[in-house]
Amino acid sequence: MENKGKNMIKNIVFDVGKVLVDFDWQGFMDTLAFPPEIYEKVANATVLSDLWNEFDRSRMPDEEILQGFLEKEPDCEAEIMRFWNNMGNCIKQYDYAHSWIGSLQEMGYRVYLLSNYSRRMYFQSIEELSFVEQVDGAVFSFEVQATKPEREIYDALLEKYQLNPTECVFLDDNRSNIIAANQLGMATIHFHTKSQAEEELKSLGVGERKG
Repeated sequence: MENKGKNMIKNIVFDVGKVLVDFDWQGFMDTLAFPPEIYEKVANATVLSDLWNEFDRSRMPDEEILQGFLEKEPDCEAEIMRFWNNMGNCIKQYDYAHSWIGSLQEMGYRVYLLSNYSRRMYFQSIEELSFVEQVDGAVFSFEVQATKPEREIYDALLEKYQLNPTECVFLDDNRSNIIAANQLGMATIHFHTKSQAEEELKSLGVGERKG
């Protein structure tokens, strides 16, 4: 965590995956009951491939991304298609998501989302993202065709909502994304658990009702 000073924070910026929702692709793949060697091939062709970041960026058409996945493991076309058509099942909202956002808003903070998220995954998991309607604003990578830790996606959030980075604290489970936000002047918290993050928010002066 980088402490930029107490009582300056007005905006809480959350990553989504592994912070407000679980991205449990392993658990979902387990439900597909692939043999171990097929499981490994499908994972390496999709979520573990270099194309996955481009999928989040969503600059390439989905059809091109899918073709790239299939080309990596052409013998697993049926299995890759099962994953592709049902990938939204990887996403499960944490039970604290709504209440945590709401409690911060009740204390006078504005809450935003900044997430690497593909268009296809977003619309397949929209029910698990119900807090999108609750927050004060959001930028997803598929909307701006940039992914964290690239500066463009952070700038997109700051400019869209006219935010001063020194008045923001950013929570993310990925250290590279934290470093990039910190370089822009944001206070940052490397997220591990909600209780750990709440303690670090308190050390930044977040937690008492604002006037």
